Amino acid sequence: MIGRLNHVAIAVARLADAAAVYRHALGAQVSEPVAQPEHGVTVAFVTLPNTKIELLEPLGEASPIAAFLARNPSGGMHHVCYEVEDILAARDRLKAAGARVLGDGEPRIGAHGKPVLFLNPKDFCGTLVEIEQA
Repeated sequence: MIGRLNHVAIAVARLADAAAVYRHALGAQVSEPVAQPEHGVTVAFVTLPNTKIELLEPLGEASPIAAFLARNPSGGMHHVCYEVEDILAARDRLKAAGARVLGDGEPRIGAHGKPVLFLNPKDFCGTLVEIEQA
């Protein structure tokens, strides 16, 4: 069921500062920031040969990333995203196995324009997992 690693998401207080670190210290290609109001974040992607790093900055006080940064002021890893061939079949299989899908259980469109769901970190070794339709 699980496909390739799509991205690792890192919460940051200031997207421009984080992008500069990746560009200048690591020599990485970083996309332009894109606001995702439906998710409460602004994102930029660091392109790597085998995956991406998603930099997440809160978009407003109600952002889940703002809450994450309140607990982790330096930022840090927020979630990992795996691709799945059929997000509804994956959701149903995960639920049947006892995993808890966050929100209302219906996929929403993510930063790549594809359906995504998030899974309760308590069911995945303390890690928030996003699944994205490939």
